[in-house]
Amino acid sequence: MQEIKIPHHGRKIDGSMYRPEGDGRFPIVIFSHGFNGHQSDFGHITTLLADNGIGSICYNFCGGGLRDTSGFSTTKMSLLTERDDLFAVLDEVRYWDWVDADHIYLFGASQGGMVSALVAEKREEQIKAMMLLYPAFCIADDWQKRFPTKEDVPEQIVLWDVPLGRTYFDAVRNFRIDEQTGKFTRPVLIMHGTEDGVVPIAYSEQAAGRYSDARLEVFPGEGHGFTPDGDKRVAEMVLDFVRKQEEG
Repeated sequence: MQEIKIPHHGRKIDGSMYRPEGDGRFPIVIFSHGFNGHQSDFGHITTLLADNGIGSICYNFCGGGLRDTSGFSTTKMSLLTERDDLFAVLDEVRYWDWVDADHIYLFGASQGGMVSALVAEKREEQIKAMMLLYPAFCIADDWQKRFPTKEDVPEQIVLWDVPLGRTYFDAVRNFRIDEQTGKFTRPVLIMHGTEDGVVPIAYSEQAAGRYSDARLEVFPGEGHGFTPDGDKRVAEMVLDFVRKQEEG
């Protein structure tokens, strides 16, 4: 494991690179955390992947949570700034000498899943396949209902202890999920719990129908944030999914 920094748009992304042992080029998974998450959220998966010859990079969205140390304020963060962060990570890893640039995978959880889906729409030719864990495809709908008009939006609110500014809400003002996602034609694995009280599983069911090559794996009894057993199943499912793409 090696700590890295990726500069772009006047800010720096903090991340950790996990390279498998051995020579040659390896596939890599880019892990994007959820709202107020952290790059350390995926350690149980990166270790399993590295042991099986698959690299990873985990990073913090700039302003994406209270543990981010980039100095980029959470009140400046939005789906679009996070999308730019992931663009920058993708642009970086494609040129690492140990990465097979034709075998790059995206993994996104919750809001990071939403961001990954947005990036996949723009960079399909650079992404072999995508994995989404309870992706927050409800974000625009939720905030449009809460703030029906632009005048309803306050200058700042605090959500789950995280201050958010108008930039966050302006980014989803006229956003429609069915128009912004679903055109990515490469394989998609979606994982979602039946008891998710933050992102209804119906959003993942609808997403699975929009993509031309998608599989929805349902986790009975799991909420938004899985139990240890659920996390173990996710890690095993990610390894199996990547292996099948590599064999195919």
